[in-house]
Amino acid sequence: MVKENETKVYLNVKDHSVSGEEFRLIKNSDFGFLETTPQPSLEKLPDYYKSEDYISHTDAKRNTFEKVYHIVRSYALNKKLQLINSFSSESKTILDIGCGTGDFLQTVQKNGWTVFGIEPNKEARGVANQKTHDSVFDVDQLSKFENYSFDVITLWHVLEHLPDLEDQISNFKKLLKPNGTLVIAVPNFKSYDAKYYKSFWAAFDVPRHLWHFDADSISKLFASVAMEVVKIKPMLFDAFYVSLLSEKYKTGKMNFLNGFLVGLRSNVKAMSSKEASSLIYVLRNVKN
Repeated sequence: MVKENETKVYLNVKDHSVSGEEFRLIKNSDFGFLETTPQPSLEKLPDYYKSEDYISHTDAKRNTFEKVYHIVRSYALNKKLQLINSFSSESKTILDIGCGTGDFLQTVQKNGWTVFGIEPNKEARGVANQKTHDSVFDVDQLSKFENYSFDVITLWHVLEHLPDLEDQISNFKKLLKPNGTLVIAVPNFKSYDAKYYKSFWAAFDVPRHLWHFDADSISKLFASVAMEVVKIKPMLFDAFYVSLLSEKYKTGKMNFLNGFLVGLRSNVKAMSSKEASSLIYVLRNVKN
């Protein structure tokens, strides 16, 4: 989207988890989000996900960090369910894009929702289908759904991974019923922990994260398809998770105490600034 010679580099960031390559973050002049530059080709992009540590693609509990992650995830799943159940839905039909191993879909399915999921990773998709009675599909299924099919569409830390961003959000709008709800959760590069760790901030996660958002850029981006943010909620546990990983990238080891303290400080500051480490955006169509 951005021509590099038209703007300044916001930050140089290294791929700490897979390749060790360096990338640049450049601010998009139209919407204000940051773009990872250069972006890998569609053919090469899957190579950057080839890591046993890519936690959303596994149910592994090999160490303390992964065990704590799964405990926190159970709590987070219940909070997500409460949010989804708060919407006034016609038929309780939901599409979760980038559903990983399917825990969220399994949770809402058990609570009366008709569920559909999209997951490009074959192994994660197989696990998700065991949990959801074969309700999860590869990405080519997106083009096969009829317009206005879903009461709710969710993307939990997925939007930042998607190529062809503007085409993607236009498609989400088409798939959503006119009175439906779109839920987007993404990291916030204006959070305290992002500013503290800078190039070591784990939520930059280049080049898997192609885009990096704040509240203003989300509002501008979705206004381009006549959708508006009606609610913003913080994801408080993300500050701790991201800070722990950032400590590892910065110091070479898991400094649990410092990671916890930075995460705590980020959440305390977010109480007044509203700039939490990750934010959930609830979006609906603009009413005429």
